[in-house]
Amino acid sequence: MNQPQHPSRRHLIAGGAGIAAGLVVPTLTTAAAFAAPPGADDKRPAGRSQLLRWASDTWASLAAMADPGTGLVSDKIPGTLTGRVANTSPTNIGGYLWSCIVARDLGVIAPGESRRRIAQTLNTLARMDHHASSGMFYNWYDVRDGSVLTTWPENGSLVRPFVSSVDMGWLGAALWVVANADPSNRKAALALYSPMRWDVFFDRSFAKQPGANYGGFYTAPNPDRTDLVQLPPLNGVGGPDVWYTANHHYDTAVSESRMVTYLGIVRGQIPGGAYYATWRTFPADWTWPEMTPVGQTRTYLGVDVYEGAYRYPYPDGLYVVPGWGGSMFEELMPDLFVPEATWAPGSWGKNHPNHVAAQIHHGMVDARYGYWGFSPSNDPYGAYREYGVDALGLNPDGYFSDEEKTNYTPTSPPTTYGDGIVTPHASFLAMMHAPGEATANLLGIQNRLGAYGKGGFYDAVGTRSGKISRWHLSLDQSMIMGAIGNVVTRDGLRKYFATAPVESALRPVIAPEQFSI
Repeated sequence: MNQPQHPSRRHLIAGGAGIAAGLVVPTLTTAAAFAAPPGADDKRPAGRSQLLRWASDTWASLAAMADPGTGLVSDKIPGTLTGRVANTSPTNIGGYLWSCIVARDLGVIAPGESRRRIAQTLNTLARMDHHASSGMFYNWYDVRDGSVLTTWPENGSLVRPFVSSVDMGWLGAALWVVANADPSNRKAALALYSPMRWDVFFDRSFAKQPGANYGGFYTAPNPDRTDLVQLPPLNGVGGPDVWYTANHHYDTAVSESRMVTYLGIVRGQIPGGAYYATWRTFPADWTWPEMTPVGQTRTYLGVDVYEGAYRYPYPDGLYVVPGWGGSMFEELMPDLFVPEATWAPGSWGKNHPNHVAAQIHHGMVDARYGYWGFSPSNDPYGAYREYGVDALGLNPDGYFSDEEKTNYTPTSPPTTYGDGIVTPHASFLAMMHAPGEATANLLGIQNRLGAYGKGGFYDAVGTRSGKISRWHLSLDQSMIMGAIGNVVTRDGLRKYFATAPVESALRPVIAPEQFSI
């Protein structure tokens, strides 16, 4: 197989039961024994009252982002909770829908308010322009009226409508959650979910068989891009030709995009083997990656899988299957909905805690920031940046953990780092696997770094400068809501998604895998 040129990734989005003493929660390996920020006395999981306070304040920001006329949630809002931006995306809308469910289950809002909010959003979605033959929505809409954005509200720059596979994954997951969690809105949610054809993204001619998902497609030519291929919609979906991102497939396993593959498998539209057609690591003989993987080849569903892993630079050895950039949401966002560690104990059951342990080690020991949790977020120094742990990523250019973009190379690891940028949503995702360590980190971010306001945690903070991005991003806030919901209600959000039909279709696919860790 020919080695690819340096790959590119999609441009990320801009812009009940209590947890009381004695609750059985997942424990992190002893690798994270040093996780508490300076001054933290212990690493006990947050109590119910603390989690509910965080959830209530987080919900306040989401409620402030929701347009009262349409029920569409804005992409972001300042920490003052006034002046929300006018654009939104399918991911944002999906996050708001599942947050309405979580807020109801936590008692943050009344059931009637949850139903009304969800109904309003679904009614708006039902009349919004979209790619009708596949049931998929475009990447950007105006929250004020639900119209497709063709110019950016803030500056009038051109927007070319695009159907993003990964963004649609989160809207699809949210609609399925609503259908199972809210009987009054089930019919409306299924009316939007059922027509969705996930195979419209699935390229069966991709070099690694049985295929991989495109990043998405345009419904009209885009003269600004030279990497598009004009095709009829894939796999018999029908409709006029579209323009696919020919050089961009989601081809790595540790990626938020695996939700699209999951949904396609559940619907019988994408073959189960597609899950194994994504790379765990690239082959050991490829020369352009910075790190050399270890592992062996195994066969699942007729697909040969190189079960590669990277050795994270940890004193006793810690092996991790890397993501593209080494960010927390690549690893853990699908885990909000699919109980991956339970259904696939030999793969995700090992990788999720190892990734969290590595992020903690990087922040506390390698870089000595005193805090951890690295994921794409609003940038305290600018608009938006992809933060991560370079040593946990396949990308040679890295998702860096600090503002200075300190580059990790295995042959010459850095001895110093700059202003580490941590985002609270990463710690909340980690809370599903390391509740005590995540709690200690968040309390430090809140009380010592001061990155907290009336809408909950601000989106990011510099650990050495103390610079704060005083914004709330709806995607990041909805990840926080989802994670709190799973911790407090014992996997409540996962149960709404992972119903018996989902389990019967998906669990047998992912269960057999053994990562080389």
